[in-house]
Amino acid sequence: MVNIAADLAERAARSGWLDRPAVHTAERSWTHGQVHELAARASTVLADHGVRPGDHVVVALPDGIGWFTAFLGTAVLGATAVLVNPDLTADGHRFIVDDCQAALVVTTAPRAGGFDGTAVLDVETLMTAAAHAPATEPRPLAPDARLYVQYTSGTTGVPKGVPHRHQDVAVYASAVGEELFHIGPDDVGLSLSKLFYAYGFGNAVAFPLYTGSSVVLLGDRQTPGAVREAIARHGVTILYAVPSAYANLIGGGDPAVFATVRAAVSAGENLRPGLGRRISECLSAPVLDQLGSTEVGHAFCSNGVDSRVPGTIGRAVPGYRLDVRDKAGDPVADEVEGDLWVSGPTLMTEYLNRPQDTARTLVDGWLATHDRVVRGRNGSYRHVGRADDMEMVGGVTVSPLEVEAALGEHPAVKEVGVTVLADAQGVTQLHAFIVPGDPDGRPASLPAELVALARERLAPHKVPRVVHLVDALPRTPNGKLRRHILRTGQW
Repeated sequence: MVNIAADLAERAARSGWLDRPAVHTAERSWTHGQVHELAARASTVLADHGVRPGDHVVVALPDGIGWFTAFLGTAVLGATAVLVNPDLTADGHRFIVDDCQAALVVTTAPRAGGFDGTAVLDVETLMTAAAHAPATEPRPLAPDARLYVQYTSGTTGVPKGVPHRHQDVAVYASAVGEELFHIGPDDVGLSLSKLFYAYGFGNAVAFPLYTGSSVVLLGDRQTPGAVREAIARHGVTILYAVPSAYANLIGGGDPAVFATVRAAVSAGENLRPGLGRRISECLSAPVLDQLGSTEVGHAFCSNGVDSRVPGTIGRAVPGYRLDVRDKAGDPVADEVEGDLWVSGPTLMTEYLNRPQDTARTLVDGWLATHDRVVRGRNGSYRHVGRADDMEMVGGVTVSPLEVEAALGEHPAVKEVGVTVLADAQGVTQLHAFIVPGDPDGRPASLPAELVALARERLAPHKVPRVVHLVDALPRTPNGKLRRHILRTGQW
């Protein structure tokens, strides 16, 4: 029998971490002992508001100590936390509340009105009441008991609920945090991926609570200046972000502020080789690119501190198996592009309430990631793109990531997005949308230079016919490029 809230608290006590910092915010820091004590007391408050074992509790909160308290307090009771973006529209929240049949929503007071018809507990009330409530003993559970649900981003369809188990947290933290990143009690992490995302959850919840390290939470203060200030103030040793966030971070300021950073982890979107080199040079630290998914819970293919292959997403994370297959489902040889499948201990068991989607994605213990990759002879993997991101140009399939990587080598390019658009006659052409590194000094020659660069490095049908200079690219709150919006040419 297990309960991750109890297991983490006992691990902290056994290892002597209770008085070590766990969570840093702009206001103050909390120790591991304080985090677990708050959770035990908050569980009593949640129970007083009707939460029972097995219930779904929607946690719609910004990053902060309240998020940790609500999540772990729910776990103590044996209920399931449903981790959602607090800034969704009212319709987006209503969809999730109805889909998971939530018993309670924990959110901020200003957001409470968006959850009409569902019991709501504002986080300030939870925290105030928890300070005076007695602690509840964690409920013993089977290892495969449901701990939390995250929803896919919905960028290509209806969001789908993905359940994960109590046992999964230790796998993320040990296989990736300890084995690959060598995280220990002296490390300080800073993740620009929010806690309700799979990437952010592993980086900022599983890793610090399991290893005795600490995490810096910025909330909505994620400007490059705020990130640099936090790194200097707390001595951050490991950064986690998407490539576009790194591009913004290294664009100015004194590189000396990054002196304590020993590793920069990248995920969430394709890392262009040129950008990866610039990040590493600016931070004087290795860049560890990886691939994960909500369905697996965190990374399943990753570079490590001692096992880096630049230009790749690394190798299979310990405990996971990867397979590259053709469209018929047969294995392909090394150096041949194919569809990536993954098998391992943290795969979801289902999409919540969606048996048909589950059957298409989970086959005989393997999960279809819908990523296109090439496996090298050294066992590393190169990410080609998402299967649904490929573009057709004149009847030929083109990976936009390949074109973006080539254009991204130009020193004046900060961000790039490539897609196909049709002209007035319906003829499709490849268009490149470029965010220059110096918005105020856009050289008139840049579009022509980029076309010339593409002609040097790419096949003729992969050369963009039109180059647009723009202020920003359409992105999700987690920093991923919204290709379906890019394809409209308007945002």
